[in-house]
This record gives sequence, structure tokens and C-alpha cells, in this order.
Amino acid sequence: MKVEIDQGSGFCFGVTRAIGKAEEVLQGSAHPLYCLGDIVHNSMECDRLQQMGLITIGHDEYNQLHDATVLLRAHGEPPQTYQQAQENNIEIIDATCPVVLHLQERIKREYDADPNHTKQIVIFGKPGHAEVLGLVGQTEGTAIVIEKPEDVVSLDFSRDICLYSQTTKPLDEFRHIVEYIQQHIQPQATFRYYDTICRQVANRMPHIREFASRHDLVLFVCGKKSSNGRVLFSECQRVNPHSYMISAANEIEPRWLTECDSVGICGATSTPTWLMEECKVRVEQLLGSHE
Repeated sequence: MKVEIDQGSGFCFGVTRAIGKAEEVLQGSAHPLYCLGDIVHNSMECDRLQQMGLITIGHDEYNQLHDATVLLRAHGEPPQTYQQAQENNIEIIDATCPVVLHLQERIKREYDADPNHTKQIVIFGKPGHAEVLGLVGQTEGTAIVIEKPEDVVSLDFSRDICLYSQTTKPLDEFRHIVEYIQQHIQPQATFRYYDTICRQVANRMPHIREFASRHDLVLFVCGKKSSNGRVLFSECQRVNPHSYMISAANEIEPRWLTECDSVGICGATSTPTWLMEECKVRVEQLLGSHE
């Protein structure tokens, strides 16, 4: 049987950069290093870094910290987090993804350029997601978040609209939202939109379709908190019903491996390569014992 790991899966640039910064600090300092939120939406990778000394904290704990070093993960943070750091003498190791950072800056410029705040700044994204909280924070909490194309009906089409997107949202859904607003915006209002979806993430969608279609069975390795993972896995299932989401090698069911000639192993932008490799070893062990 053929067992293939998808070479296009695994950490995106932003996550790789954040983990690299964490490892560099942990290896070169005896002082504690805190991370504000899970550095990546994968519990096994978080456990690995915890064993190296990374301490994950929430915002409540962060607000109580003084004279400490804190790493900001790739998702980014709102301005209040940086203000708190200044007040509490916290050294920030900023691992915000450059793509996300650029988007934050664009939204802040848009907000500041409209002192009366007459336009609606709209963000296509998941409410409560770490990246979206950082984006909304650039507008002092006034940006409107729409999670899915159907939510666009809640906008006021008689007022100006400026649309952005969370970097990891599906490109086709963003285009549907753009088309709907273009059709419904009233003559006295203006509509501008910016495609701010990360192409490194967006391009994985057609790639994952092709990969999933090549195999009899697909094992999608992903942390349960990964929104990017859920989107990619649903696409795997759409083209290959014999697709299963797992978070670790011990979740692989031997019965899945019967009557198939090829197994494809893939994952999200938050899935470490070493974890997909563990899953491949487990598949080969199960096949060996079956034979």
C-alpha cells in the first residue's frame, strides 16, 4: 500500500516564524517565557514547547504580569495588549505574522482617516478568533464582523462600506460577499473592498482537493481548535468521503485501512510535520500487524 504525506501541508510561514522565535528565546535565556494564548492550534505542538519551558497564559493572567517577557503569537493582538505591556514593564517578543500585521495597519489607517466614523468597517472573519480580535481592536471595537456570507444582510447598505477579511477565510466566500454588497449598495453610498486573504493559506484549498482525490483514504491531522483545519477538512470530505480528522496517531482506526490501496496524510497550517510523520509510522505499523 502507498502511504503519502502531503508536502503542501504543515505550518504556514507565520506559525513557523512564531515557533522559531519561541525556541530561540527558550534556548538562550534562563528567564521564563510566556506566550499569550496557544502559540498554535495544535495541543501536541503546544505540549512540546511547554516541555521546553514555554508558559501559556490568558489575558487575565497577562494583565497581572509585571517585569516579564511575553511572546505574541502569529495571530496578532489589539493595541491594548501593547499598552498593557508598557504599563507593566513587559518585554514583548512580537511574532505577529507579517501578513496579519500589515492588515492591522491598513485597518487602523482606514479607521483614523474617518474621524467621524461614518463608514462601516466590515471584517469577514470568525467572531472571537484571536486574529479577528486584533483586527477589531484597531477600530476601538467598532468594526462589524460577519462570519459567513449570509450575515451580509445585516449591513446598512445606505452607508459607506469598507470590507476586509481575516487572512485565513475561504476566498470563494469572500467573493460571494463582495458580489452581494455590489448588488445591494445604494447610490448615495460607496463600497470598497480589500482581498486580504493569505495566498499561502488560500492556495491550499485547490491543492488539498487534488491530494484528497488521489487517495482511497485520507487522514487529516489537525488540532481541534484550528478553524483553518475545519475548513480544509470539509473540503477533503467533499471530494473524498473516506476522509477522517484525527489529532494524533493513536486515533487511527485499523478498520479504516481495509480495502484501500493508498492512504494520504495531510493537515492544516497549524499541523507540525513531525505529527504527520508519526501518523504515517502508525499506519505502516497497523498494516504490518494486519498482514
